[in-house]
This record gives sequence, C-alpha cells and structure tokens, in this order.
Amino acid sequence: MDAIRFGSYDTGTPPLPSPWNPGDDVGKLCKIEMPQLANKGVYELATHPALARLAAKVTGASMVQVWWVQLLYKPPVNPVSIISTNVGWHQDRQYWSTWADGSELFTAWVAVSDVSSDAGRPMRFVRGSHKWGSMNQGDFFGQDHEAQRQEISPPEGTKWEKIEAILPPGGVSFHQSLTYHASGPNLTNGPRRSFAIHMRTERSEPRSGLKEGDAEFIDLPSHCPVVFGEG
Repeated sequence: MDAIRFGSYDTGTPPLPSPWNPGDDVGKLCKIEMPQLANKGVYELATHPALARLAAKVTGASMVQVWWVQLLYKPPVNPVSIISTNVGWHQDRQYWSTWADGSELFTAWVAVSDVSSDAGRPMRFVRGSHKWGSMNQGDFFGQDHEAQRQEISPPEGTKWEKIEAILPPGGVSFHQSLTYHASGPNLTNGPRRSFAIHMRTERSEPRSGLKEGDAEFIDLPSHCPVVFGEG
C-alpha cells in the first residue's frame, strides 16, 4: 500500500486517476482507484481463491467477477483537530449508475490492519438497509455523520440500527450495494488500512449493455478478473 501511495509501481502501470494521488496531503483520507493495476500483491489479494469461494458462497453465484478495487488508507488524527477523514453515510449504488437496475453488486471489504471498536475505526452498517431500495441520500465524503443521519429518511416501519464490523488483519466483511455504511475518525496511533473489492455475479449487466464508466474494463482480465466460475 505504501509503495502505491508514494508512486512506486512494481507492474510499471499506475492506478487510475483517483481522489487521492501521490504527492497529495498525507493527512487526508487516501482513496486510490484500481490499485491492482500497479501492484502484483494487490492483484493477488483481489483474486485470492479463498476470497472468491467465500463470495460465491455468500451470494450463491455461479460466476463472480472483480469489476473495481479501491485502496483505502485512513491516517490517524488528533481528536481536537478538525476531522476530515470520515467516510460518510452512503449506499454504494448511488455511485454505480453504470449498472442496470437489479444488478447483483456487492463489496468485499478487506481489513489489512486491526479494525477494533475503539475510536470509530470499524465500518458501521445499518441493519436491513439493503432492503430499502435506492435512496440516493448520503455522501461518501460527508464528515458530519449526525447531520447526514437527519437528512436520510428510512422507509416507514424501518429503523436506523447500526452494527459494527470488527475485523482482524486479513478479515473480510461483505455488503450489498444498497447497504448504508460509514466509518468515523481513526484516533489510534497508526493508519487504518483496507481494500474495497467490488464484485458482481452473473445476475448483473451494464445499463443498456454499454461498457463504459465503472463497467469500462469488464472485458479486460488484467483489470477485472473473473475469480469464480466462467465469465
């Protein structure tokens, strides 16, 4: 991760242009797009057979493809400083308009460092929110979780129940693309390191069949490998 963050690519290929690029402020949330293009170890993680088998078991799919990967590095912050490293409440689906309605899309979130319950480090999910449909409310980069919560309107008869994903290094959680999730500031002494490995099953397709945007590379195994079954 550090090699990628500092612009060293053992494949000779850089990641895609990202919200954070080498040379940017190291005190900000680092989010790098498609890091598996730049580093063989990250590609091996994204295509790990055990991860692929688990993804297929969780979804009951006959085919699983990795269609996007993100490196996420959350630096520690001073509790009395202005926080700018939160991940705000959001549904992934609101950013994935390339994909047709009803497409089965989900994320394997892999912890590289210890993700404990202290200091807002773990991912927090809203139980049952994957059944609420596409809300188009929330913002990945939003910093005020409470203000965001007031702006999100759960369907009548549902409740906002948060649960934490406590993970050891090498642990993984899965969430469906409509699940509301967020994470708070890292107040520990070291960075929180993770990868978001976005996957799809055979029950998905690009909107109108157009391979563009997030689906631009799905025919390229170097970018979007099929990790279980056949494409």
